[in-house]
Amino acid sequence: MAKKMINGRPAMTTRRKMTIATWRPSKAGVIHGTMTVDATAALRYLEDLRERTDERVTVTALVGAAVGRALAAEPTLNGRIAFGRYIPFDDVVVSFLVQMDEGGDLAQVRVEDADRKSVVEVSRELHARAARLRTGQDEAYEKSKKTMKVLPTWALRRVLSFSGFVTSGLGRPAFGQPAFPFGAAIVTSVGMLGIDEAFVPPTPFARVPIYVAVGAIRDMVFVEDGAPVVRPGITLTCTLDHRFVDGFQAGGLAREMRRSFTDPASLGAVPESAPIASEVTDSPAT
Repeated sequence: MAKKMINGRPAMTTRRKMTIATWRPSKAGVIHGTMTVDATAALRYLEDLRERTDERVTVTALVGAAVGRALAAEPTLNGRIAFGRYIPFDDVVVSFLVQMDEGGDLAQVRVEDADRKSVVEVSRELHARAARLRTGQDEAYEKSKKTMKVLPTWALRRVLSFSGFVTSGLGRPAFGQPAFPFGAAIVTSVGMLGIDEAFVPPTPFARVPIYVAVGAIRDMVFVEDGAPVVRPGITLTCTLDHRFVDGFQAGGLAREMRRSFTDPASLGAVPESAPIASEVTDSPAT
């Protein structure tokens, strides 16, 4: 039977099949939060990093590094819930969603020690791993992709649920995935799609408490010394698991994110050395 096509693409892509197998009507408690920040200092900082390092550092990498610091500052968020109790992680891991097949699918890039890595280090690792995914060099992703293609949706739902329990609940490698493949937070960019803000739906098998979406950079009106000024701004949104997060923890996360945009050098000083050539030549991951 020929595959149904929509605008030249398969109607049932791997991503669509995966989402159908994953979500059902929500009964869980989640918190949604949004914050808009002045991006002037952050953009200047990123431009300085690009000039000094010749790396294509993105605002998404900056947000990922900031989320890593926030998780380290609030350890009640940096963990998992298994068998009805909270278990903290020993390290801080942040995952990034990257586009595959010209937007037809998604994959994740896992960045370890995100609380200790500079924005340049996070960006370099993100781009390098995204390049491996897009060129078919990531064996684990290719293996899991083939499995998802052949399984019917009803069977895939069970496989994803069991895989999430083993890898993200028990912390055991399985199905080509490492232990805790998504870490404690997932960061994705909707700004690259021209979207100002969006909320990420929780993914049951990922078992993470925090989802952060990075919106588009727009000219916005801010208040300085009581007067309106137009500056580049960005909206960040969070979807939070209420079992981990209440208003107090969410406030701490927001404070850390604002501090990172006000003082981006806290995420790693701009090098004073001359530019060095980057070994990564693939298109930006996010």
